[in-house]
Amino acid sequence: MGKFFLFSFLWWITGNPFLAILLLLILFYFLDRRFIGLSPSITKPLRQMRRISKLQQELRLNPHHTSNKLELARLYMEKGQYQKALPYLQEVQAVIEDSAEIDYELGLCLVKTERIKEGEALILKALERNPLVKYGEPYLELGEIYSPIDIEKALSYLQKIQEIHSSSAETYYRLGTLYTRLGQRAEAAKAFNEALEIYKSLPKYMRKKQRKWAILSRIKKASIEAFSV
Repeated sequence: MGKFFLFSFLWWITGNPFLAILLLLILFYFLDRRFIGLSPSITKPLRQMRRISKLQQELRLNPHHTSNKLELARLYMEKGQYQKALPYLQEVQAVIEDSAEIDYELGLCLVKTERIKEGEALILKALERNPLVKYGEPYLELGEIYSPIDIEKALSYLQKIQEIHSSSAETYYRLGTLYTRLGQRAEAAKAFNEALEIYKSLPKYMRKKQRKWAILSRIKKASIEAFSV
C-alpha cells in the first residue's frame, strides 16, 4: 500500500507515470544499496576496470611488484576471469612460497580453469597449512566443483565446514544452496537456519555486510518449509 501511495505521489509530482516508475526504481535501488545489498553495485565494475588498468600500467613500469600482481589477480578473480588471474598468482607464489591463502587462490584458479586435480591438491595443501584459511570457503568451492561429477566427494567436503564453525552468514547460505542443489533438503534447511543464527549473533556494525545473506537464507528456508508441508 505504501508503495502505491509513493508511486501516486511521484506521478502527481512529475505528471508522467513512466518517469514516476523510474524514480521509484532508483529510490528502491539506493535504499537497498544503503541498508540491504541485494542489488549489484552499478559502480563496482567501473572501479574495478579503472584499478585493473592502473595496476597493469604500474606493472609495465615495474614488472617485479609482487603486491600489485596479487591485487590484480584478485580483481580478475572477483570478475570471474580466472584464466587471467592464474599467471599473476603463479608469479606471486614463486616469491611467497609459504602462504596458505595464496596457495588456495592459485588452487581455485586451477579448478576454475578445468585443472581440477591439480587445483584440488593445492587447495588441500593450503588447508593443511591453515585449516581456517578463508573460513570454510575452500570446502565450499571443492563441493561446488565436485557436485556435478562426484556427489559423495562433494558432500564429504561440505560436511567439513561444520567443523570450522565459520561466523559468516554467506558461507552457510552458499552451503545451504549447494545442499539444495544436491537434493539434501534437511541439511540445506539446517545451513540456512545457521546463517540466520549467525546473523542474529553479530554486532550491529557487522550486520549490514551480512544482511543480504540473512534475507536470502530466510527466503530459501521458507521455500524448503513450504514444499515440506
